[in-house]
Amino acid sequence: MEAADLVTAVGYHWRYIDTVEEARRRLADRPPQLLSGYWLDSTPPPQWWWHQDQSGGQMVEQTTHIIDLARYLAGDVTQVFGLAGHKDREQFPGLDVATASTASLRFANGAIGNLASTCLLNWGHRVGLHVFGEGLALELTDHDIMIDVGAGRPVQHAQGDPVWREDRDFIDAVRGEPNRIRCSYGEALKTHRVALAINQSAREGRAIDIPAGK
Repeated sequence: MEAADLVTAVGYHWRYIDTVEEARRRLADRPPQLLSGYWLDSTPPPQWWWHQDQSGGQMVEQTTHIIDLARYLAGDVTQVFGLAGHKDREQFPGLDVATASTASLRFANGAIGNLASTCLLNWGHRVGLHVFGEGLALELTDHDIMIDVGAGRPVQHAQGDPVWREDRDFIDAVRGEPNRIRCSYGEALKTHRVALAINQSAREGRAIDIPAGK
């Protein structure tokens, strides 16, 4: 894409949430050391989502947003180890994606993380990321942030529409104005490779290394 001089943007809209920017500011001098992410939810109704060969499963189609958020806050992932479980469900005939999955991640900066996903619920239970640094605990959702430094647990609500912001930045860049796009094709590809590596790890039962820059 860079060689072709194309303007690209991918819809990882969490990068445009103002509370995520607040998290980046807080973490600037207290780098993340531990991250715990969640996508605990119901099964989407489209039947293509139910099939591994069409959606890639929950890690690829949903939890990828949490993977990308973790990368945005903590940097590149260098190693993953995934586990996946499956439960047949009468109300979802033919569903073959993992119904529960977890992953451990190692980041290039030395941080470690874990992810948990399930589609077994009938409601959206939790989607978000918890981040821990020296004397700092953050809880992020797409609606708010909780910042804990040992003096209470204040919550700050997100303002504005992150999807509008990412669309605006893309349109501005296409028009030749300053390029403020926060997730290019190359950045999104790095996130996608992490999700695919987690699936590969779960299939093969081994840790998967992700080469630097990939």
